[in-house]
Order: sequence, then C-alpha cells, then structure tokens
Amino acid sequence: MTVRLVIADDHPVVREGLKYLVSQHRDMTLVGEAEDAPGTLEACRTTAVDVLLLDVSMPGMAVVDLIRALRSAGRSPRILVLSVHPERHYARRVLQAGADGYLTKNHSPIALAEAIRQVHGGRKYVTPALAEELAVSLSEGRALTPHEALSNREYEVFRRLGAGVRVNEIAHDLALSPKTVRTYRSRILEKMNIRSTAELIFYAVQNGLVGPSPAPDQPGSAEPAGLPAAGSGGPRRLGQPGRGTTAIKRSGRRS
Repeated sequence: MTVRLVIADDHPVVREGLKYLVSQHRDMTLVGEAEDAPGTLEACRTTAVDVLLLDVSMPGMAVVDLIRALRSAGRSPRILVLSVHPERHYARRVLQAGADGYLTKNHSPIALAEAIRQVHGGRKYVTPALAEELAVSLSEGRALTPHEALSNREYEVFRRLGAGVRVNEIAHDLALSPKTVRTYRSRILEKMNIRSTAELIFYAVQNGLVGPSPAPDQPGSAEPAGLPAAGSGGPRRLGQPGRGTTAIKRSGRRS
C-alpha cells in the first residue's frame, strides 16, 4: 500500500530535501505540501493524505494548537512531527496533543522512512532514547523544571523569547496580539522566577532549549544527518496565512 504524504515546513529548502527523500521509496508518494499552519489545515482538508510530516514551528499557529485543530477536523492523517529541538523538550507536549510520532531532523533517512511506515501502520513512533526519557518524566516524585511547569501556550512564547524573537514576530507566528504576548511574557517571568527577558534567554541557552538538537545518541543512528534542518535559531516567517498550500497531482510521477 502506498503511503500518501503531505510535507508541512516553512523552509523551501527543507521541503525540497524531504521531497527528495520521499521520492526514494516506492511505497511513498507526495500529494501536497504547506508552508504555514493555515496551508497545512487546507492541505489536509482537501487532499487524501495518510501521513503528515509536520515541522514543529509553523507560522500562524502553535504546533500543539495545530495538531488539535487537525484532530478536531474529523478524519485527520497520522502526524509525524519533525523538529530541530531536542526530543525531551517538545516530544511530550506534541504527543499529548495527539501527534503519532516525533523525530529530530538530525536522524538518518532510514530513521525517517521507518518512522513514516510505523505511524502509517497505526503505531506510535519515538526513539529508544526518547522512550526512556518519557518514562523518567512520568516517574512519581520527579520535580518539574521551571520551563516544564509552563502551559503549552506559555512554552511556545517562552521558546521564541528565548531565541531572541521580538514580540511582534511572536504575535504574528502564534496569531496573537502583541499585548497578549506581553501578558504571556510577564506571566512566564513570574512563573519561572526570572527578572528579565535577557535572563530568560540565558536560561534557554543554558538548558539547550533553543538551537539545533545534538547528535542522536542511540545505537544505529550515527549515520550522517539526512533530514535537512534550516537555521539554528527560533521560529521563521514565510508567506502569508492562507496561501501556504500546494496540491500535487497524483500522476504517478515522482516529485
């Protein structure tokens, strides 16, 4: 059975790299792509898709809200989240929101293909290292770190602030008003007992919460990185909401 895929990433270079990797497998075909959250919703609404490859930082909506919107829209595809962020920082949140798998972009093409097939088959996909971390995070008596105690929306704002993104850009990315973002910033500083945005940025850098993830440490994943990860900072902006989807005709020709 052929796996029908939609690729959602706001970097054209990353989308092209993923399209090439998909084209190398006869049991996979690309049926659409999107560059922002509205485009992702539109592509999944208008296209018969089995698996959505979803970047964790899509302009127009927080990833957790986007996953929930996809799930509430009725029949939704299996969702495999791809990220440059370390597994332990985002995986728990997106899996709880309804994602079927989580994979950092520094894994090999073989790992990507395995993850696609596994979520398409109805199973969850996490790496062995992530499975162990998730088990530890659920242990009784484990104290939460300051950023783990944030709500999903607070964490999205926190991560962008930690990457040095300006308030107006955060508002654009998350479809919020600048005033609301400033309110979240004040709430985050209070919750984390941090005095300034500069101190917040220092915390984020010190804890590895911004920038690309380190090399995989599980056995069998030492191959050269095969998932292109554009940039090493926070969220990116590209295009206008509602114009981020491209349908691909199913002609049997590889993209």
